[in-house]
Amino acid sequence: MEIVLSPVEARVLGCLIEKEVTTPDYYPLSLNSLINACNQKSNRDPVMNLDEPTVANTLFELRQKKLANQVNTIGYRISKFEHTVDQAFDFSDAELAVMCVLMLRGPQTPGEIRGRTGRLYEFTSPAEVEDTFRALAEREDGPFVVCLPRLPGKRESRYAHLLCGEVEIDEESLVPFAPVVGAAGASEAKLDELEEKFAILRSEFDELKQKFDSFVTQFE
Repeated sequence: MEIVLSPVEARVLGCLIEKEVTTPDYYPLSLNSLINACNQKSNRDPVMNLDEPTVANTLFELRQKKLANQVNTIGYRISKFEHTVDQAFDFSDAELAVMCVLMLRGPQTPGEIRGRTGRLYEFTSPAEVEDTFRALAEREDGPFVVCLPRLPGKRESRYAHLLCGEVEIDEESLVPFAPVVGAAGASEAKLDELEEKFAILRSEFDELKQKFDSFVTQFE
């Protein structure tokens, strides 16, 4: 890929993608709304504390890379901002959802991705998640994701995005693409199902916490 983002650029871009789908009534975002989205304590890893000049400068850089755009709407005194990722990369809805979560939450397993993309895109099966990862890894204008070595004690490998450049890993220990559920047997399939359900419950908890935090800030 010709475009390489900084971690802050990835956070800002991920927030614009997320909010376009989850809060369409408030999209495009004002600078203040975007700052709040970047600094959320839930659904973000790592948690950041970005100030206004940093986010404003980052938006300028994203606009230079043709990944964001400033919108001046008649009747509004403040400028708003939108992403233009669809024009730059032509991702499918599933691919965009995966890239968004990876930018906002760091490396994820297929089960975590399926549980955490519900508001962005509804995957019908673990196989569809795996197919999406494979498509992102094999795109001619990519690759956009890489499969990381499986962590000790973990059943699923994690995937990371490559928008910020190559991930520092031991290439010899990379795990090849493989179906999430397959010949491992019924017991392993059941464990995978439980792990996926846990990821979904965790995502729902994070969403409730986010709404509560937003409610509390109204009185600060």
